[in-house]
Amino acid sequence: QVQLVESGGGLVHAGGSLRLSCAASGSTFTMGWYRQAPGKQRELVATITRGGGTNYVGSVKGRFTISRDNAKNTVYLQMNSLKPEDTAVYYCNAKVYYGGIDYWGQGTQVTVSS
Repeated sequence: QVQLVESGGGLVHAGGSLRLSCAASGSTFTMGWYRQAPGKQRELVATITRGGGTNYVGSVKGRFTISRDNAKNTVYLQMNSLKPEDTAVYYCNAKVYYGGIDYWGQGTQVTVSS
């Protein structure tokens, strides 16, 4: 069982930046961020493996950067050049091993005003 605690959401104007953090209670294999906007399905934003391999959804490439500190079991999402369409609840996700079950954080709201 892994607990995930997120922080860093908030309200920002378009073009601004936010940094999300997610601390896991134990070691993880992959960690990542998903988001869900009102009336839409949850979608993958970015993932990172323990070895540092990353994957991004196309709409955030070049604007968002995912990173992790394995010693702290923490993943970060640096979000720059934010757009109103980035507004959503952002959820931290983790797997303890390859193909394992998903663990989820409680979600943190990100609101980008135009």
